[in-house]
Amino acid sequence: MNTMLRKSVLGIAGLAFTGGVFAGPIAAHADAAPVQGTKPVAVSMQGAQSKIDLNDEQTANAKAIIAATKKAGLPERAAVISIATSLQESKLENLGHLGDANDHDSLGLFQQRPSSGWGTPEQITDPEYSTLAFLKGLKQVDGWQDMPLTEAAQTVQVSAYPDAYAQWEQQAADIVAHNWNS
Repeated sequence: MNTMLRKSVLGIAGLAFTGGVFAGPIAAHADAAPVQGTKPVAVSMQGAQSKIDLNDEQTANAKAIIAATKKAGLPERAAVISIATSLQESKLENLGHLGDANDHDSLGLFQQRPSSGWGTPEQITDPEYSTLAFLKGLKQVDGWQDMPLTEAAQTVQVSAYPDAYAQWEQQAADIVAHNWNS
């Protein structure tokens, strides 16, 4: 076999191997079943998943996040990221000032801080406003639609616990799947 042909064959084999290495993790999740009755929301679970039972207030806050996401003209994936973020930050509770237990001046569903420019305390504790503020930050993250949820959320939130958002992805996806069309 001449040198040029051998290099071509080896080059093609190398590309095929490299493609398999990079596509392998994607292909491993290709058969994951979407939530029943909905179109798939890009979900790439990372690590163990947490779940809490939601009360009426938490459910109403999740629905408010979904409504604000729709108002912003963003897809279901943005709602999943938003709800997972709120699950981590406040367990979907619209938290006011917590006294000594407060993390600086963090408030609301997303634990946003007035001192960091998120808005006034009244604005931050308004579910629609706080969600739209979070989504405004999310839209500024290049490629947020395709990155792992925890990376997208962390880029907006700048948390001391950057990997904590991932544990809520399944519950957030289920909430969005159940409520997006209602």
